[in-house]
Amino acid sequence: MIKHIVMFKLPEAPKEVLEQFIQALDALPAQIPCLKSIEAGVNVSPSEEWDLALIATAETLEDVAVYSKHPAHVAAVQIIAPYKIARACVDYEY
Repeated sequence: MIKHIVMFKLPEAPKEVLEQFIQALDALPAQIPCLKSIEAGVNVSPSEEWDLALIATAETLEDVAVYSKHPAHVAAVQIIAPYKIARACVDYEY
């Protein structure tokens, strides 16, 4: 299994945009069969640099690639695209 962890810097994103993005992410497992789970949340610690994080699980790195290119995922990412100044990602086996 693969854990896919992504963090975003979105300092100018309105709360409504972040909520819309999280709702779009929450809907992805029902639309992308190889995506086992996903959860996302807004950072509540004002002393940290990253604004939002997500953790997704899939069987293989190939499944992560399928998820990444899926039209529903691409549409979700477009919600925050105008606000994103940085992204960090780690994929690891567990």
